[in-house]
Parts: sequence; structure tokens; C-alpha cells
Amino acid sequence: MPPRRPDGGLKRVSVSRSSARHSAVLPSVLTFAVIVASGGLLLLIEKGMLNGVDTPPPLAGGRRADFFSGRQQEPGADVESQFLQEIRNRTIRAMCGQKNTARSVWSLTPLQRKTLLQHILVNDEHRFLYCYVPKVACSNWKRVLKVLSGSLAHVDVKVKMNHRADLVFLSDLQPEEIRHRLRHYFKFTFVRDPMARLLSAYRNKFGEIESYQRKYGAEIVRRYRKTRTKDKRTIAGDDVTFTEFVRYLLDEDVERMNEHWMPMYNLCQPCAVEYDFIGSYERLESDAAYVLERVGAPAHVHFPERQTWYKPVTKETLHYYLCSVPQKLLRELLPKYILDFSLFGYPLPNITTEYCRH
Repeated sequence: MPPRRPDGGLKRVSVSRSSARHSAVLPSVLTFAVIVASGGLLLLIEKGMLNGVDTPPPLAGGRRADFFSGRQQEPGADVESQFLQEIRNRTIRAMCGQKNTARSVWSLTPLQRKTLLQHILVNDEHRFLYCYVPKVACSNWKRVLKVLSGSLAHVDVKVKMNHRADLVFLSDLQPEEIRHRLRHYFKFTFVRDPMARLLSAYRNKFGEIESYQRKYGAEIVRRYRKTRTKDKRTIAGDDVTFTEFVRYLLDEDVERMNEHWMPMYNLCQPCAVEYDFIGSYERLESDAAYVLERVGAPAHVHFPERQTWYKPVTKETLHYYLCSVPQKLLRELLPKYILDFSLFGYPLPNITTEYCRH
């Protein structure tokens, strides 16, 4: 059965006791699919059957996120979003309660902490922290932050995005300043189906960005293409296949990956940071509107619409690319991203021969 996810276009509704009770009895088919898909992993986690499971090393070598805990459901978030938040809340709490799990920023390794602090953006006026994940609408969120800080007139200004200028990162601050903001600011991030995110990165970086083709594409071709040319100067790196990209990921250490394909877990460390809200790319419009309302953004600040040139990763496109990769490789790849699937409530992709035949 193909994976199903909550639909970002669903109508927002206010939550009352009666509507919440009705929805608890008859959740939408989409939400039910997520619950069923994540239930198996959740059961293993809560029974302690995944104790000691860690992200595997490369083949070549190598808490407490209580979104609604202790308080009533958020009136600004719709019922289906709250179901998804509760699933993530329960799963993250179970996994992060395991032994040897870093439960604060300061108990992370230096490399893990550096990666995390470099991915959390700060807005002091509205008192929030945003952990950005590449290929999960982070460019548009950075536009929003620049508008809120006054460095950009409005979110629809057509300028090339500078991903560092006019932005404040937690890594720019002193330890005491970091502690204060982690303790008192609203913290949020956005996640996406892990395989859809990987495919989006692959199509963008190797199909459109020359610097990535030269730096990563050429190296991937040299490593994994049997019929490669001996003259390194003739390798452009603009024709990397998705299978070659998967082989490359298998040999990479997740903690040293490029941020565009590093697991979301490693980027934002949901066991070390208690996020108040984890939004979904699949529900981007409604979840982004909720966050903007929650942080008290001015009424004129809205989340940008997708650019006209944007090529979405559809269910059919993902099916085509995943089924083009040998099943053995995908089965070896999934454990590297297993925490992204399990913690954020995404079902594992169907890569059976029967499914790929259709």
C-alpha cells in the first residue's frame, strides 16, 4: 500500500470538546493511515525492543518534546494536526527516554552541538527559535524571519536568497544566551517525508546547481560508475543517477553529511531540544499559518507561496525513482533515516516488487 500522509490543504477548524471527541472516534482516513503505519515502530520502542539501536555507520567505515503535555489542545491548530502532533509527541517521548540518549544541547558531542546550533535561527522580538531543515521550505521561512527583522520589505520580494546574511543563529550567541532562549522561547521546526526530501535534494542539487554537480556529482560518478571516463576533467557531474546517489549516501557518515541530505534528526536533535511544535511539509500552508499566529507575527506577514518554477515531488514521481533503485540498496539505506520515519510519524516506503510493478 503506498504511503499516505496528512493533506496540507485540509480546512482548518477550531477545536471544541465535542469536535475533539467526535474526531477521536472517527479520525480521518489519512490520519488513521499515519497511526497504523507508525504503530509498529512505536510498539517496538515502548517495549524497549529498539534499545541500543543507533544510526548505522557508513558502509565504507564509519524527552521530552511535549507538544500538548500538561495543557489543553491548541485552539489555533486543526483536529488532524493535533492528532499528528500527539503521535509525534508520544513517539519522541518514548524514544528519547531510552538510556544513553542526549537530552540536552550540552550533552551532545561537540560535532552534534555545532550542527544543531548552526541550524537554529533566532528572533528575539517575537521570542522564537526555528530549526531549519533544508528541502523543507526553509528558504521561505528565512524570508519570513528577514521580514520580521526588517531586513526584507515583504516575503514576495524577488531577490536571490542569501542564507546567512541578516539572520541570527544560536551558534552566534554565548552559552548563557543560548540557555536563556532554549528555556524561554517558542521552538519549532518543520519535517517532511524522508524519501521525498532526499529526492527533492537529488533533483535540485544534481539537476540544477552547477556547484553541487562539480563538488559532489563528479565525485559520485568517479566512485560508483563502472563505465566512467579516466579523464577527471571531463566529468561534469550533471548526470548522476538516483541509484548512484543512494550508493553515495550509504557510504556517508550521517553526522558529516551535507545538510541537504543529512537526516532531520541529526540536524535538529528533537531529544536535546524540546520543540513546542513540529510542523509538516505536507501540511505546510495550515501549519505555517498556525506558527505565525502563535508567535504573534503582524497580520501583513504571511508565509510565501511556492515559486512558479518549483517542481513538486508527487507520489507518482517518488514511486518512479524509488522503484528505479535496486531493492537491496534501499533496504540498506532506510536504517540511516529510520529515526526520521519513526519519530515524525512517516510510514516506510513500499518498495516491494509487486508495488513497483504497477
